[in-house]
Amino acid sequence: MIGKTKLFKKLEAILANSPADATEIVYIGEEAGLTRYANSMIHQNVYEDNRRIIFRAVVGKRIGVASTNSLVDADLKKALLDAIEIAKAQRENRHFPGLPKPAKYRKLNSFDKATAQCSPMKRAQIVKRVINEATKKGLTMAGALATSGSEIAVLNSNGLRGYHPTSSASINMIAMSETSSGYASVMARRVADIDAVALAKVAVEKCLKSRNPISLEPGDYEVILEPAAISEMFEWLNFIGFGSKGFQQGTSFLANRIGRKLTSEKVTIFDSAYERGVVGVPFDFEGVPRKKVMLIDKGVAKGVVWDRLSAVKGKTKSTGHALTASDSAEGAISLNLSMAGGKVPRAKMISAVKRGILVTRFHYINGYIDTRNSVLTGMTRDGTFLIENGEIVAGIKNLRFTDSFLRAFKSTIAVSKETELMSSWWSSVGCISVPTVHLGSFKFSGKTDF
Repeated sequence: MIGKTKLFKKLEAILANSPADATEIVYIGEEAGLTRYANSMIHQNVYEDNRRIIFRAVVGKRIGVASTNSLVDADLKKALLDAIEIAKAQRENRHFPGLPKPAKYRKLNSFDKATAQCSPMKRAQIVKRVINEATKKGLTMAGALATSGSEIAVLNSNGLRGYHPTSSASINMIAMSETSSGYASVMARRVADIDAVALAKVAVEKCLKSRNPISLEPGDYEVILEPAAISEMFEWLNFIGFGSKGFQQGTSFLANRIGRKLTSEKVTIFDSAYERGVVGVPFDFEGVPRKKVMLIDKGVAKGVVWDRLSAVKGKTKSTGHALTASDSAEGAISLNLSMAGGKVPRAKMISAVKRGILVTRFHYINGYIDTRNSVLTGMTRDGTFLIENGEIVAGIKNLRFTDSFLRAFKSTIAVSKETELMSSWWSSVGCISVPTVHLGSFKFSGKTDF
């Protein structure tokens, strides 16, 4: 971590001498440690200290983007000049609104020094406790523990200055027997907030309960979807439905449906960097303050997230969800996606199921089948169970699901009070927060032999 003062001093010197009409510099730095384990042994420890400095140069209405991962002055200057040359070769972008003006940002405490500086030994000690829980029951354990510290800075020639550090920790684990497996995972701002032993007990219990799984025919079932399963669905829903690009192109399941009821009233989905415990940044990669955005409110479609360029085209205002200039073609995307908790304690949800399936997690999800109707397909994994008369009676062999999110979530029976923070591919700057969900109808389209 370089820190705000040193970072601004270096980048402002480059900015001050830019020959472009307008210039933006975005700095994204991360120090990340990862400890992997398999067969109840740590087999890999990785540490990465990397940074990316992205220049956006504006010449008239022409825009050029170039980047480097070097903080050497000569390399920074070269990247800036490259961006200017690229801009000169571009066509004018008549929609470009110019670079944003300075703004005030809400205070957001999302950095923990102990997590950012978590050592390999500390991670190994945590992993050892996880493995011990499996060893006690004659099982093996595999998974990964990640810790990181990040800092983001945005500067432009209009005088805008934004800086924010974040930290995050996440762990996942799979307890395994010869015929079964059980999964658990969580994410937090602080590594100290992760109860790895409690998670390991959950993974072990799932593994033991799912031994010698039975085969179940595909069909339409009542289901309990745990947070890991919901978050894996939401990664795709975010990409195909909650961003500005799909909305404007008409491929989003929200396009031309704002104001319509699309799911059960028990479903509320939003983006907010300011919720308690989430990992977030108070501004986007243009330096625009992030706003809380309701996406689906009590089942009713409310809107999507916007950056400044897509907002001009959509005749609206930015919600503070721009990606970096190098990824601006993807439009705005949510980085703090949440589903609101409900009224039912998670511990009581299974007891309400007469005959159905509990899903711990999904994998290999594909969301490109029919984005307009939010159709997803994927496989269950590491803990799929048959529920009868309010009790788990057996583990079942993995099933493939193919269903529409909107259709399935119209049948929502209950949403748990508790929500979990889950990691995603954008975890260094955001997260997903989701509850456990009880659906009255969920379609499984195929089965496996394992």
